[in-house]
Amino acid sequence: MSKIIDKRVTAKLDGDFVVFLIGIKINAWWKVHKWLPVVMAMLRMLKELSVQPREETGFLGHTNAGPGLIVQYWRSFEHLETYAKSQEHAHFPAWRAFNKNMKQTRGDIGIWHETYLVRAGEYENVYSGMPPHGLGRVGELLPADGTLSEAQGRLKDRV
Repeated sequence: MSKIIDKRVTAKLDGDFVVFLIGIKINAWWKVHKWLPVVMAMLRMLKELSVQPREETGFLGHTNAGPGLIVQYWRSFEHLETYAKSQEHAHFPAWRAFNKNMKQTRGDIGIWHETYLVRAGEYENVYSGMPPHGLGRVGELLPADGTLSEAQGRLKDRV
């Protein structure tokens, strides 16, 4: 587990980036044979991405945001899309298998994603008394004091 930072900090990420939310909703818990492969495929994808160089994949990192929700950070939409469509990586075959296996029973497992394109400086955040989280795991952490002590200052400083 990461060390808790016992002060207020904010995270800065240079340039534009992408926030990708992806989730699963298990509607039929007793059908383990349906949802377990989906969960295992996501874990394989995250492991695959975490060991490859950021410069190549554009994958900056992820945060588990609760049961069935992962927040991913990418350098660009092009990086995200390239990974998703690559037949040499874990996502494409997993997506194909999911669609084949769920064709007749889509209601057993819900999956979803949302993609947000974030322009440089058009975001703000603060973390207090916790380990690096969210953008704080992938960006540069700075003390949230002075002009960075309030949300308006964190936005103004970055635009």
